[in-house]
Amino acid sequence: MKKLRILIADDHSMIRQGLKALIESKLEWDLCAEADNGRKAVELAIKTQPDIAVLDITMPELNGLDATRRIRAALPAVQVLILTMHDSEALAREVLEAGARGYVLKNDAPELLPQAIESLAAGRAFFTSRISDIIFGGLNSINVLKTGEPLRSRLTPREREIVQHLAEGKSNKETASVLGISLNTVETHRKNVMSKLKLRCASDLVRYAIRNKLVEA
Repeated sequence: MKKLRILIADDHSMIRQGLKALIESKLEWDLCAEADNGRKAVELAIKTQPDIAVLDITMPELNGLDATRRIRAALPAVQVLILTMHDSEALAREVLEAGARGYVLKNDAPELLPQAIESLAAGRAFFTSRISDIIFGGLNSINVLKTGEPLRSRLTPREREIVQHLAEGKSNKETASVLGISLNTVETHRKNVMSKLKLRCASDLVRYAIRNKLVEA
């Protein structure tokens, strides 16, 4: 019987160890890769082609939502399960839009993660009750649409990526080097972001990144 291949990505080593122990306790599951940042998660997913990728949202280098978009674009068959501490309405909507099929709060993980992974493996979506209430209850996505588009979704994937690197403390030059683009390109994107979001200074940019779960406080 073919084992279910699972990739995990979280920048906290203790959480990765917990996920690893859970996966290794199941004879029918196989941990094919683990990553401590979003960029590495995408690289390892393309290299190992897991059946399921379990991703944290707030990770260095590349956040979990943008990692989900890249994984799903490169490997449409991979099912993505988001594991996070956050349960906001706007974030739930973005998780769905990014292409993830599962959303589990970290507090619920010990009890619900095995069920979530098995559901995704069977081709079914899985959301903890709190997230299901947000998505399908009184605070459903129709109501979200009525409130207008979140600021975060106004940014392009490249702009979000640059915002994350700058908010993590990298300079324009360091960001250009990491992303393999010119310094002028980074500066242009930064200027566009500041204009789009009506931000005035670097500290505004950092606060925006924290508020939108691109980086941790």
